[in-house]
Amino acid sequence: MASTTFSGPVTSTAGFIGDIVLPTYTVANAPSAATAGAGTIVYVSNGAGGAAILAFSDGTNWKRSDTGATIS
Repeated sequence: MASTTFSGPVTSTAGFIGDIVLPTYTVANAPSAATAGAGTIVYVSNGAGGAAILAFSDGTNWKRSDTGATIS
């Protein structure tokens, strides 16, 4: 697969092809948010008080996408 670097927003006139697949973790086995790097997005199967949630790294903690609270 080719690799292209863009500067600025990306627009598609025909839609984007393919699925976005995120790494899946539990709260207990999620990698260090610092190691993953700020802006990394993951799926945490029990990160919203036992319910599934998308989470992002702020460079220190994994934050819930809905509230910004740390996953638990």
